[in-house]
Amino acid sequence: MNLKGKKVLVTGSEGFIGSHLTEKLVELGAEVTALVQYNSFNNWGWIDTFDKQVKESIHVVTGDIREYDGMKRIIKGQDVVFHLAALIAIPYSYLSPMAYVRTNVEGTTNVLEACREYDVQKIVHTSTSETYGTALYVPIDEKHPMQGQSPYSASKIGADKIAESFYKSFNTPIATIRPFNTYGPRQSARAVIPTVISQILSGKKEIKLGSLTPTRDFNYVKDTSEAFIKIAESDRTIGEVINSGSNYEISIEDTVKKIINIIGKDVKIVCDEQRLRPENSEVNRLWADNMKIKELTEWSPQYSIDEGLKETVEWIKNNMQYFKTDIYNV
Repeated sequence: MNLKGKKVLVTGSEGFIGSHLTEKLVELGAEVTALVQYNSFNNWGWIDTFDKQVKESIHVVTGDIREYDGMKRIIKGQDVVFHLAALIAIPYSYLSPMAYVRTNVEGTTNVLEACREYDVQKIVHTSTSETYGTALYVPIDEKHPMQGQSPYSASKIGADKIAESFYKSFNTPIATIRPFNTYGPRQSARAVIPTVISQILSGKKEIKLGSLTPTRDFNYVKDTSEAFIKIAESDRTIGEVINSGSNYEISIEDTVKKIINIIGKDVKIVCDEQRLRPENSEVNRLWADNMKIKELTEWSPQYSIDEGLKETVEWIKNNMQYFKTDIYNV
C-alpha cells in the first residue's frame, strides 16, 4: 500500500512517537487527521510545536478513544488508522489500574469496532515490549510468552488480544507493531534517557535513578516511526505481531555512562527508592529479535545508540523548558 494520498488517522498524534509519525506521514503525502485528546486548553501537545507549513497540512480533531460514538465520527472515511493513543506510564499504572483498562483495552476496542464498521483498509495497532515481561530467553521473538508484570503491561496484553480477536473473528486488516524501548526528541522525563539528560543539563551533580541493572533494546524514534510506516505499507503484515527493535542489548548503567560521556560532565548516580518498581514487577531484560520485521518489510534500524543519544542530547539542550528536573515525573 502506498500511503501517498491516503486518508490516514493517527490516534495519540500529540504524543512522543505519534508526533514523529504524524510528521513523517505528511512528508509522504498522506492526508493526515490527527486525533488529540480533548482538553479545555485546546492543547495539541507536540503538534503545537510543528512548523507552520506542517501544522497547516494536518486536520486536527479532538476526542477520546474511550468514547465510541466519537470514534465512529472520526474514523468514518479513513483509509488507514495508526492507533497509538494509550496510557503508558508504568508507575502511574500502580496507582490507577482501572484507568489503564478503560483507556488501553476499552479504548482500543472502540477504535477497532469503528474501523470494522467503516471498512478501514489497514490498522496498525501499537503494542509494547513490556508485554513480554522479563526475558525467558533472548533475543525475544514474537512467540515469547506474554507476562503481565505491571497493570500497564497487562492492559496492553489485553489490547493486543482484542486486536488479535478482531483479525481472527472478523478478518479486520490489523497489524500489531511491538516497539522496544523508543527514545529521542519529545520524550518526557518519565523515561530514563530524557530524565538522565535533563538532570545533567540542569546542572545537577547527583543524578537520581531507579535500578541500573536492567537491560533494554533502545531504538531511536525516527527508526520506530519508519517501522510503523513500513508495517502499514506491507500487505504481508496483516494479522501479524511484529517486533520493532535494534537487536542490541545494553544495561541502564552503561546507557547512563554513554550519556555522561557525550555531555562531558562529572556526575554521581544515586538510587532513588521512589523510582524503583516493585520487585516482581521489574522487567530485568529486554532484547529484541527483529528478523520478522526485516523479512516482512525490509525495515532495519538506521541509527546507532550513540548517534541517537547525541541527537537527543542536542534536542533536550535546546528545549529544557519542557523538563521539571526537581520532581519525579511519574
